[in-house]
Amino acid sequence: MATYAIGDLQGCYSELLDLLDTVGYNETRDRLWFTGDLVNRGPESLKALRFVHGLHGAVTVLGNHDLHLLAVAGGHTRMRKKDTLQDILDAKDRDELLDWLRARPLLHRDAKLGYTLIHAGLAPQWNIARAQAMAQEVENVLRNGDAPAFFEHMYGDGPACWSEQLRGWERLRFITNCFTRMRFCDAKGCLTLDEKGPPGSRTGRFSPWYEAPNRKSRRERIIFGHWSTVRLGNTADFAAHRVYPLDTGCVWGGSLSAMRLDDGEMFSVPSRQPKYAGGD
Repeated sequence: MATYAIGDLQGCYSELLDLLDTVGYNETRDRLWFTGDLVNRGPESLKALRFVHGLHGAVTVLGNHDLHLLAVAGGHTRMRKKDTLQDILDAKDRDELLDWLRARPLLHRDAKLGYTLIHAGLAPQWNIARAQAMAQEVENVLRNGDAPAFFEHMYGDGPACWSEQLRGWERLRFITNCFTRMRFCDAKGCLTLDEKGPPGSRTGRFSPWYEAPNRKSRRERIIFGHWSTVRLGNTADFAAHRVYPLDTGCVWGGSLSAMRLDDGEMFSVPSRQPKYAGGD
C-alpha cells in the first residue's frame, strides 16, 4: 500500500487521471491525500469533486476555492469572473457534494506516516497540537448551524496579526486565512495576503511562513499547496524547513504533482491548460 499526496486540482480532472496512471494507482491498495482547492478556475470542477468524493479513504483539506464554492452556493457571495463553478451549482447531486465538502478538515495529521496536510500555511506561534485545535474551531462552525454566518464574515484580510485575545469572527477569519490563503508572514505571525510571487519576491519584514524564526511547527513534516510559484524539484529542496509544497500550477499550464509519502519520490504530469503567468 502506498500513500500519494497530490497538489491543487482546481478542476483539472483529466490531469488527475493522467497522474494516477503515471503512479500506477490502485484504488483497492493505495490512498490519496489532496492539498485542497479541488475546484475552480479549471475546466472540470464537477468531475474532480465527484471523483474525490467517491474515493474510499481519500483525504482532502479545505482550500480557499473550496470555501468560496460553499459561500457562493449558500448565496453569501457572488461568483467571480474567472470562476468555473456553475456545473457544480447546477448538478443534481450538488447538495450531497457540498455537504461532504463542508465536512472536510482544515488540517489532517497522520502520526504513523509522520506528515501533516494543510492547504496554505500555519501561524509561527502554533505547534501542531495548537494548529489542530485552531482548525477544529473553524471546522466546528462549518459543521453546525453557524455555517451561514461564518460565510457572511469569512472574506477579508484582517486582522493581520495573531493574538490569543482574538475572539468571534475576527479570530475565525484569521485562522481561516492562515490555513487557506497564507504565503508570507513576519516573525509575529502577521500576514500579508496580497503577495503571490515566489519566495524572495517580498522585501522587508515578511518571509515565507515556513521560514519564520522560531516557528513552533518546524519539527513536523508539512505538506501544503496553494502557492504555485513555489517549486519543489525534489524533497531535498525543502528538507531544512521540513515542508513539501505540491501546487505546481496545473490550472495555470504548469503540471500536476504528487509525492509518495512512503519514500518521498515525486511524480508529475504536464498540464493540459493554457499557460498563464499568474493566479492563486
